[in-house]
This record gives sequence, C-alpha cells and structure tokens, in this order.
Amino acid sequence: MKKITRILTLCMMPAVANAASVDLEAPKTITADKIEYDVKSETIKTSGDTEIVNESGQRLTLTDSYLSQNGDDLAGSDIKLWLGDHVYIESDNFVRQGDETTAYHATFTACDDCDAYGDAWEISTRKIVHDMDSRMLRFYNPVLWTYNIPVFWLPFFEMPDPGIKYKTGFLMPDFSSTNNMGTQINIPLYINFSDTHDLTFTTSILTKENPMFQLEHRLNLDHSEFRTTGAYTHNREGENRWYISNTDIIELGEYARATIYLDRASDKTFMQKYGFYDDQPYLDSGARVELFGQTGYAVADAHIFQELRSYSAYHATPTGNILPNIRGTYQTAPIYKETYVTLDADILGISGDGASSQRLIGDARIVSPWTLWGGNRITASLSARYDVYNFHNTDLIDASEFSGLKDRFLPSGYLEWGLPLFRVGPTWTQVIEPRARLNIMRKTDEEQFTLNNDSAGTFLSDTTLFSDNRFSGLDLWENGTYADYGVRYSAFNTDGQTFEIFAGQTYDFSERIDINPNSGFHNGASDYVGRVAYNNTKWLNFTSRFRLNQQDLSLRHIETSAYIGTSQNYINIGHIWSQQFIDENTQDEDINEISGGIGIQLTDRWAVRFNAIYNLTYDQFQRHTGGIFYTHPCYYLSLQYRRDNAIKYDYVGTTTFQFKFGMSINGQRY
Repeated sequence: MKKITRILTLCMMPAVANAASVDLEAPKTITADKIEYDVKSETIKTSGDTEIVNESGQRLTLTDSYLSQNGDDLAGSDIKLWLGDHVYIESDNFVRQGDETTAYHATFTACDDCDAYGDAWEISTRKIVHDMDSRMLRFYNPVLWTYNIPVFWLPFFEMPDPGIKYKTGFLMPDFSSTNNMGTQINIPLYINFSDTHDLTFTTSILTKENPMFQLEHRLNLDHSEFRTTGAYTHNREGENRWYISNTDIIELGEYARATIYLDRASDKTFMQKYGFYDDQPYLDSGARVELFGQTGYAVADAHIFQELRSYSAYHATPTGNILPNIRGTYQTAPIYKETYVTLDADILGISGDGASSQRLIGDARIVSPWTLWGGNRITASLSARYDVYNFHNTDLIDASEFSGLKDRFLPSGYLEWGLPLFRVGPTWTQVIEPRARLNIMRKTDEEQFTLNNDSAGTFLSDTTLFSDNRFSGLDLWENGTYADYGVRYSAFNTDGQTFEIFAGQTYDFSERIDINPNSGFHNGASDYVGRVAYNNTKWLNFTSRFRLNQQDLSLRHIETSAYIGTSQNYINIGHIWSQQFIDENTQDEDINEISGGIGIQLTDRWAVRFNAIYNLTYDQFQRHTGGIFYTHPCYYLSLQYRRDNAIKYDYVGTTTFQFKFGMSINGQRY
C-alpha cells in the first residue's frame, strides 16, 4: 500500500493542480476507501470517499473517481473542490478533458460557514466550466442565492478563478442618481497588462445627459510610478467637456527625483457638475526635479494654473503662471558649538495677462543657539538678503505700471530667549515656558515692489508668532523692528495624555503701512492670540485657536476642532468664527461656519456615517453627505447621498444618491 500511495501522489499532481487552479506540487495526503492502479492503461481508480489534501490545506473530495496517469482525464461524483478558506465548488459530476474541467449541476460559493444561519450567497448553475488556459470560471444558467433565497438569474456569467490576482473583465457596476442628470450607471471594465500595469475604463450612462467615459491608468516600474485619470463627455448642448489628471514620479537615483503633474479641465464647472470636484480652488500642472543631500536640498519646478474660483464683489482671483521656480537650501555642520550657517537661493518667474516678472533672491543666515545657567536658552541670528527683480508691464504696490530692474538689501536679525521650567510628579510632568523674541530688520516701506507675485497679506495667529517673516510668500517683507512674546504651559502623563495652553502677542515698534483691519495687527501692540489643546490618545482630541481684541479682550477670531470617539464610533466637530471689518469703523458680515461628522457602528457589520458643513452667517448648509454601510466577509454594500448647495456659472447645487454592491472572495473585491 505504501508503494501504491507514492505512485498516486505523483500521478495526482497534474489533475489536482489543474482542477483547483493552484500549485499543488507537494500533496500531503491522498486517502480513499479503495484504490486501483491499472499498469497497462496507466489509470487510477478509487472507490468510495476520496480526499486529497496539499501542504497549503486545500483539498479535493470526491466519490468513485477515475483519472489518467498524466492527469488529462479526470471524472468523479459528489465532488467538492476547495479553492480557498471558504470557497468551494460542489458538483454531482465532475469531468476533466484537456485544459477544461466541467462540474455539472454545481454550486459555487465563497461564504462557507460565514454565518450561522446559512451561506450569505451562492451560485447554482447547470454547469461550471473552468478553463485552465484562460483561468476563467464560466457559469451556464447561473442563479444567485442569498440566504437560500433566489435573487436573480443570468443566462451566462464568467469570472476569474480565486487563484488569479488580476484578470481582465467587467467589474461590479454601481448606481447613482442626481436631481439634474438623472440616474447614473457606472460600468467599469478592468484591463490587466501585467502585475504592475493595468487600467480601468468606465462607461457612465446617464438618463438626463449623454454618456460619460472615464479612464484610470496605473503603471509601476522599478524606480517610477505613473498614474492617469480622466473623463470625457459630449453633452446634449453639443459641448465637449472633460478633465485629465496625471502624476508621474521617477526616481533618478538615491539623491534625485522627478515629478510630472497635469491637472486640467475643459471649464470651471465640469468637475463640480460630474462629481470630481473636492473644493480645490485651482488646477495645477507642471514638473518638479528634487535633489537631496545630507545637509542640503534643491528643487526646480514649474506651475501652470487653471483657476476654478469665480470673481466676486470683494475678491479677485489671482492670475499668472510660474516658470521657473528654483530654490535651494544648504546648512553647514556646526562651525562652533551648535552654531551653523544656512544659505538659501530662490529664482522665480511669473507671467500672465501681458505682464511678467523675474526674481532672484540670495540669503545667508547664521544661527547660534546656547543653553546657559538655570536652563535659559538663547538663540541669536543674523541674516543678509539681497533681491533683484526684473519687471515687464507689472503693476507695482502703488498701482503704477513698471518695466525694468529693481533691487533691495534686507539685513535682519533676531535674539530669542526661552526658559522651560519642569515639574515632574508621580503621574504628570508639567512644563511652563516663557518665550520672547526681538526681530530687527530694515524698514522697507517704499521697496515692497509688487503685490501679485507670490506674497499675500498676513493674519495674526499663534503660528505667526516667532517667525522670521509674518507675510505669506517672499516678496512682501516685514518693516522695521517688532517683538514677539508669549508663554506656553503643557503637561503630559504616563498614559499618553497631553494638555497645552499658549498665549502671546506681538508689538511693532515701527508704524505699519496699510494695516488690514481683520489682520489682528495694529501700530504698537497687536491682538492677543492663543491656543488650547488636549489629547488623551484614546477617545478625545481637542484643539482651539483664538484671537482677542487687544483693547477690551473681546473675541475676534476662533477656530475649534474636536474628535470624540474611536475609529468606528465617533463625533467630529469643527467651528470657525471671525469678526470682519470693511474698514476700521465699518463691520462686515462675520465668518461663521460649523462642520461636523458622526459615525456609528450599529453592529459588527452595519454602520452609518454623516458629515455636514453649515454656514451660520447665511443660515444654510453648504454641503452634507451621509450613508449606511454593510461589510460582510463575503460581500459589501452601501447607500450614500451627497447634497451640494453651491451655485456657480452653469452649475446649481444638486443631490446625488449612490448605491454600491460587490462580492468578496478570499479578501478580494469583485
């Protein structure tokens, strides 16, 4: 018997491998009530119950089987072929000829014992044909059953066998509905070229609009990756509307990387109308090359923008493209104690609307931090910056148009002091740190040049204090001398909980020009700014930033966010309020907006989630979304909605409903 079993093991290898579509080169056991081997015909016959188990645990059970020695022919009855932990094909009759294995009057499921009250789903069919060459399972007259209830019938259906990770074919469609484009059915076709190269082509059928076509392309190479998405439609008004997004990342060695990015749309509202919009203010296309070093970094990039925002009575959208933008930073090793030098260079070109400008900046800074007696920390810094600008038909800060060269020299320095004081307790460690910084720089009222390069105004916040330049960007620069000061209290314990309070202010010794009444800055002492934060690392993370009027401590600005709960059951809340002035004496409508979300895990598998943004100033929702989700080991489904109240050009806010359903087989979604 031992000798016969060994021969059976060798002979069964091809048959089992082809039947299960997996590698069974090392069968572990073959068991049968009776085994016969015909030496003349080189065939194997078993009687009674037969089981084959390989080293991975997959098995084939059948009764009264017959197979040829080379595995080309295999037949049996009462067959159950296990293709995974919960995946099997059960059949009354099982026949294999060549590369095709046929199971008659078969049942296929990937939900064996997933629920105590029955299989979540199974497919019964007149026959299943497995083509070893194409690695496909073909179902003839299949009926889908859910918990022993027939759901729907198809004349024919095919899918890749569970041993295949990628296979070309149609994916599960999903459905959505909007109040301005009707019902939308998305039919995705997945095309696989290799393990690292594939694409998905989706045809979207809309009842109130012409069809839309979407494409997602993915390619991974050894040192690069390429991603492209896009959509196109020829709508009922006869317009061609589209968008394309592409990101290519190419590693150029250990210390260099190149990135090419493209984001473009046919118009300002296509992405919003067709559901691709995510509140982005503009689309950015260009390229970037980065060089890395242990103490240095350099990058060269270019940007071509497509503006998506609309003009209003109070704000104008910016214009212009950036080409080139080259900047680099180098930091020396300590030249004395912890003293080091940083060297920065920046080249920028901006063009658009018939105007252009080029800027060259060189900056050298020496920073010397010291820790003195009693824990006092002193940091001294000196900086020298030189700018050269070339303008062509450019509007300067005084509204005059200018062409030609301008330059400026901006020496500056600061002296910063801090004294962290610790108190260590049995569970909590407390730290209180007063901090002050004196910034000294050249006053440059008449040398700010232009407002339409890369700079914008400044707004006082806790993150603005203790910075070299309080403006956004590099073109606008602070004037004269100012001081920042504040105090920070923090505490943390052995359980990971942290608590923080910070309050501070800035003081301008020189008169500021064109003070924005909403900025929080004044001639002399500014408003007060601060933050409060708490995180217990388990169920609560809270942060609030605020600004108080420097005269009467009335609230001018507050931003608050809180996350309460776990990853499954949670509430997140966000709120922003800001008092707005048109000028020093005239108040405008306040900014007042609240956002929130809630997630509830009703059971192990059912969950509901809801998110909303509500404009309290205008007493209306800007957007709200929600849905119910069901996740089963063998399938998943969701029903979601989205309400957008935006109105822009030809786009009017809409409500969208979306339904998704899919099957899971061995952890893979179909």
